[in-house]
Amino acid sequence: MTDLDLSPLRSAIDAFIPQGRAGLVPALRAAQSIYGWLPEAAAAEVGRALGVPLADVHGVIDFYAMLYREPVGKTIVRVCADPACALRGADAVLDAASRKALVVMKGNTSADGEYTIERAPCLGLCNEAVAVHVTRHGARDVSFARAGVDDLNAIFAGRGSPAEDFVGGDVRILTSLCDRNRAAALAEYEASGGMQALRTALGKWQPRQLIEEVKRSGLVGRGGAAFPAGVKWEGAANAPGAPKYVVVNADESEPGTFKDRILMERDPNRILEGAILAAYAVGASKVYFYIRGEYPTAQERVEAAIQACRQAGYLGANILGSGFDLDVEVRSGAGAYICGEETALFESIEGRRGFPRVKPPFPTTHGLFGKPTAINNVETLAAIPTIVATGAEEFRKIGTEKSTGPKLFCVSGDVKRPGLYEVPFGVTIRRLLTDLAGGVIGGSLKAILFGGAAGAFATEKDLDVKLTFEDLRAAGLPLGSGVVMAFNETRDMRDVLARLARFFAHESCGKCYPCQLGTQRQLEILERLAEGRPAAGDRERLSDVGWTMTDASLCGLGQTAATAVLSAMKLWPELFSDQ
Repeated sequence: MTDLDLSPLRSAIDAFIPQGRAGLVPALRAAQSIYGWLPEAAAAEVGRALGVPLADVHGVIDFYAMLYREPVGKTIVRVCADPACALRGADAVLDAASRKALVVMKGNTSADGEYTIERAPCLGLCNEAVAVHVTRHGARDVSFARAGVDDLNAIFAGRGSPAEDFVGGDVRILTSLCDRNRAAALAEYEASGGMQALRTALGKWQPRQLIEEVKRSGLVGRGGAAFPAGVKWEGAANAPGAPKYVVVNADESEPGTFKDRILMERDPNRILEGAILAAYAVGASKVYFYIRGEYPTAQERVEAAIQACRQAGYLGANILGSGFDLDVEVRSGAGAYICGEETALFESIEGRRGFPRVKPPFPTTHGLFGKPTAINNVETLAAIPTIVATGAEEFRKIGTEKSTGPKLFCVSGDVKRPGLYEVPFGVTIRRLLTDLAGGVIGGSLKAILFGGAAGAFATEKDLDVKLTFEDLRAAGLPLGSGVVMAFNETRDMRDVLARLARFFAHESCGKCYPCQLGTQRQLEILERLAEGRPAAGDRERLSDVGWTMTDASLCGLGQTAATAVLSAMKLWPELFSDQ
């Protein structure tokens, strides 16, 4: 491509791309969609147009897994091989895809340049395993569900089974419009009472009243950190400096999680109403909606919902005649789990590699572009309209005194009905797993991975533990992002642990040494164990590496990368024997 035609790229940058460094990731994704990869001339043109040094452009390209500096196939097939998909035969699908494309996996692209086959980290379809994500040059990205070896001809041609997510539970508040396999239209959302909370807040409440109502509700973050949402908003509202921002964290990438994807694909207006209310509360004039790059359907449906809200007067200037101005911009990730960490997400929006920042200062005072920022998870924001519409006290009646409201749980693995379940805090694990999800299949229960890849294992003895922050904490189980992944008695937990370790080793950003080295050493040890060739002292090494990462890593990825492993070492010491 020595004579690369740069005119389409220049037109795309002029027409659609934010100027300055903040436009770097969108510009690179646009360039890749034009050329299929990122030739040197295209990278240089992006840097010139945005005023970013070429070395920094290359640094960003090399950081994100979905950006390519070298030629790749016209069709890129990514097969998830993380635990939930592995239980459904992902390795066989990956192997068959490689053979079909005549690819030797040490070199992922076929000799004719038609196909690139990749082993992908979690694609957010754990309930619909095996998941495959396809990028075809000149076509929109698409994800396929329930993929088997016999489906590969269709998948290679860009056809396959879409997700048909099952949604159930004891309550249907956040998921009330999620039964159909499409996005609810704005008119449908309004007919169900949607946007009434926004009308109430903008018409009758001061921002301070809204913050106090959210604080009284007891709502805490649903992305894993469980920080009180109202306190976060208060901090951003009180912080000096302007402009202020609200960021929707939809970079849902941890194995076992898919709740945010389903909400975005089926009821995006609920999330948008929550985000608009958050912006009004903190005094923000701009919302950034950051969606992981592997969620093409979610991106399309959120963007369509934003356009509908603009046309209906819920976004833009003088919303509902209140004098409040706000717009929303969707940003796509490019393949980096670490960008689910709030400060790494800011770095990505700002056009940098997704390295977590040292805290303090905290986002409420020094967040996106160094300005006061409130960043919330998708599920957290989806709860806001209910709090405003029904009142904090009614919201608190759902759940328990210390764990208020409904909660979404992602149930996958060896269960009869994998899916998304909405329950009030306080029901038991048994109720969720056995009564709602139909119980374990293929044998008796061996373990439940609770809270996600960064979670811990539960066993039969824990089935009557209540699903609350306090009860799970007492049982040594993290709520995390609501992952409940079941394994029957036939499963080799050493293989499960090796796959979790591979995920963290692949996703470590490399900024801090304990995580960069620790995740690699953890993977090496667990792969030896899974392959039946343990070395003397592996148990002690694994424990030392795990606790070092936990105590010394900069951010939550490294601090929790060994949590599941350390949990397994307590439950099944025999798995780690070198005898």
